[in-house]
Amino acid sequence: MTTLIDHNPARAAASSPAQYFYFYMALSCTAVAFLGFAPTYFLPLATGSFPSMPVIHFHGLLFFAWSLYFVFQTWLAASGRVARHRTMGMIGVSLATAMTIFGFLAAVNAMKRSAAIGLSNEGISFAIVPLSGILFFAVVVTLAIAATRRPEIHKRLMLLAAISVLDAAVARWFLTFLAPSGPPGPPPVPVTIPPAFVAYLLLVAAMMFDWRTRGRPHPVYVYGGIALVAIKLLNWPVSTTAAWHSFAGGILAMAQ
Repeated sequence: MTTLIDHNPARAAASSPAQYFYFYMALSCTAVAFLGFAPTYFLPLATGSFPSMPVIHFHGLLFFAWSLYFVFQTWLAASGRVARHRTMGMIGVSLATAMTIFGFLAAVNAMKRSAAIGLSNEGISFAIVPLSGILFFAVVVTLAIAATRRPEIHKRLMLLAAISVLDAAVARWFLTFLAPSGPPGPPPVPVTIPPAFVAYLLLVAAMMFDWRTRGRPHPVYVYGGIALVAIKLLNWPVSTTAAWHSFAGGILAMAQ
């Protein structure tokens, strides 16, 4: 990942409010992630009442480590520590790669657990949610890495990637405080849409900041936001198709 600070001191000073905005947005993303998973993961884990497969714990560790890393990188950029920001870039590449791998493995593990209780079809349908989410994250981070010499694009892509993985954290709020108790197994795909749209309010805040500081939202937010919303909305109809069940069912069959 590249610097988000202009090498020209005058321009850098003029743009500093925008740089600290990304630091505050990173803090917001981390707060959403921690508070969202606190009642269903962190607190049970602390009390020893969350037995789970190692892959799930690695998955959670990597995703929360990403949040902390994102905060640290935006702070380095905002405070002008350009060289340090650059040297930390490969850590981000490694983290994002590991997140993609373990995100996929966690989704497969969820399908296997659903199949074990006789809910194979439900698990296969729901798998589109984490699999499409981790694919979107991986693509956006890859684009951000490719744009390391274009900081205005790079930093927005990184923020878009961070926001895109927050829907699961917000969904935990819905499950904890709003959802009635129900049978075990994955939830229906449509119920994942409202929590995602709540998480995407952070993207709306970023677009509004752009509107105020540069007169219009950056194309990264416009086109990236459209893609993010479209994928989330398409999860529902695609998850019911024979093609998806054949694809995800094949992955499940290979994993068993």
